[in-house]
Amino acid sequence: MSQTRNFCGRTRREFLWQAGAGFGATALAGMLSQDGFFASAAASTLSAKPLAPHPAPFAAKAKSVIFLFMYGGPSHIDTFDYKPSMIGMEGKSVAVKTHGRGGHKNSGRIVEPRWKFRQYGECGKWVSDLFPNLAQHVDDIAFLHSMTAESPIHGSAMLMMNSGKLQSGSPCLGSWVNYGLGSENCNLPGFVVMLDPSGGPISGAKNWSNGYMPATYQGTVLRTTGAPILDLQSPDGMNRDLERKLLDTISRGNRQHLAARADNSELAARIASYELAFNMQVSAPEAVNLADETQATLDIYGVGKRPTNDFGTRCLLARRLVERGVRFIQLYSGGAHNDANWDAHGDLEFNHNTHAGETDQPIAALLADLKQRGLLEETLIVWGGEFGRQPTAEYAEGTGRDHNSAGFTMWMAGGGIRGGLSVGQTDEIGSRAVEHELHVKRMHATVLQQLGFDPNRLSYFYNGLDQKLVGVEHVAPIREIIS
Repeated sequence: MSQTRNFCGRTRREFLWQAGAGFGATALAGMLSQDGFFASAAASTLSAKPLAPHPAPFAAKAKSVIFLFMYGGPSHIDTFDYKPSMIGMEGKSVAVKTHGRGGHKNSGRIVEPRWKFRQYGECGKWVSDLFPNLAQHVDDIAFLHSMTAESPIHGSAMLMMNSGKLQSGSPCLGSWVNYGLGSENCNLPGFVVMLDPSGGPISGAKNWSNGYMPATYQGTVLRTTGAPILDLQSPDGMNRDLERKLLDTISRGNRQHLAARADNSELAARIASYELAFNMQVSAPEAVNLADETQATLDIYGVGKRPTNDFGTRCLLARRLVERGVRFIQLYSGGAHNDANWDAHGDLEFNHNTHAGETDQPIAALLADLKQRGLLEETLIVWGGEFGRQPTAEYAEGTGRDHNSAGFTMWMAGGGIRGGLSVGQTDEIGSRAVEHELHVKRMHATVLQQLGFDPNRLSYFYNGLDQKLVGVEHVAPIREIIS
């Protein structure tokens, strides 16, 4: 087909290529930069106060999020996904396609649920004897029984659960929340992470990373013993008044430079970090000091008693942080490897009795405490691991189960979530989701929705693209559980 040529003898395609990719484009880029065009594309990152509170675009049901992360992958069919048809199938070999740490399999030996299930609440929800305290709150909880993820391997599955991506380098959910809303407390981090005493999860700090966002939005690890935040206190002998004057001098000089160059978002984040670190020296120790809590409160969380002391302390601290305006708090149950977390490859009963025993009472107390203080309606609680577990045994002997990302259970409560509901379903033995499949991104979209955002429009301009937590394709919140 012939091409129309211009008066210079060149095609229109050649002319556009030369205009767009040649020196003319360079000049245009320079003029646009002087007019602030490129700065406006990422204007939301340029504030001298990156964590200054700002309203959500839409009416929000929740102000804060507490993510109770059961690291390692709790077994859904032994906790909240009742499978009565499995009773009597112990040791029976069945044809079932599974994909876990051990690779793809076409058959396996059934391991029956090891705990009895009972009905609770007005909704009649079936819950196993692993969670007798939490079971008392089922009418406040929405159970998601058909969750799916893209990886059955811990590292990538945790990155997916935290950041929506299988690879590292993207901001996690807590960073997106801080980026979108800022913080209501300029003296505390907007995003706090509390780890299990056995250690951090696989992939470590990647799970609370700010990714390509400024470091201001990354998670801050808060400890329950010793210094709440490492490397926060000034060196011995440092005069606090002198330190404040020094900080003011640095900040004043940096702000003058920032005013001259409004596109320096890195400098803005550095100023905010200086000030936040200084203010946290007083606020962080106060936030973790439980001296003003009543003995009755300590008792309901199981503080000071085994095996609930550690997780109970962290749940109580989560409530205190919510009261102080912290936006996103993530608590890890389980750390390190093997039976130090919910990764029950060997002895299922020992593993789950251990971790449920540490968390059941504290989680129930957190729900009750938030509710009686009027905070549950504005605090969104999320519970779950990076995946579930298979209905079949991993090895020729024993009760251990392999990883299962094809169908597992999570739950949400508070923050405008309708309680007493169960959404989705796995097959009769819990090997995969068969009804109302819910990808991890649907959970992310629901969190953002409850905080007042359109999850498909909240974006951060990076590398030439409007990046989104939920990705480029439209993702709908789980509207069945939204009140």
